[in-house]
Amino acid sequence: MHALLILDFQVGLFHGPHAPWQGAALLDRINRLLAKAHAAEVPVLLARHVGPAGSPLDPAGTLTQLLPELALRGDEWVFEKQRPNAFHATALLEHLQGLGASQLLVAGMKTQVCVDSTCRAARDLGVEVLLVADAHGCCDTPELPAERIIAHHNATLGTAFCGLVTADAWCPEGPDIR
Repeated sequence: MHALLILDFQVGLFHGPHAPWQGAALLDRINRLLAKAHAAEVPVLLARHVGPAGSPLDPAGTLTQLLPELALRGDEWVFEKQRPNAFHATALLEHLQGLGASQLLVAGMKTQVCVDSTCRAARDLGVEVLLVADAHGCCDTPELPAERIIAHHNATLGTAFCGLVTADAWCPEGPDIR
């Protein structure tokens, strides 16, 4: 069974001063993944990156709220994390085991931080991961444009840490891709 994990698709990361490269297209692909997952009754998990109360990452603050443009049903499992690795000090692994999920489909933000950390950690924990190559994003940095960051991480993660699939190619009813 598949499970879909969307990392940090939050107001502050999407609508903040450093909006993701091609954000509208990224949001569209995430919403298409959500529609496929919902139609096939694939569990959907959403991580929110939070920090201490009173900080910019205040769990009750506007910036850490899930993006309202996400096509959510309301029955998704939402959890908070305080580190880039979504498995660190969270119940993510136990939740996946409880679901009987054999493969985790990963999408969201930011490519070079939370997406990278979570895919690498999953491999160490024995979790099979499929990274949605066109459904994770970031913004330009002083060193590299976002397009190159994304391409580099797809190439790197796809060699040793996870499989790759596109949003359009993912078929929740199909077999796991390894």
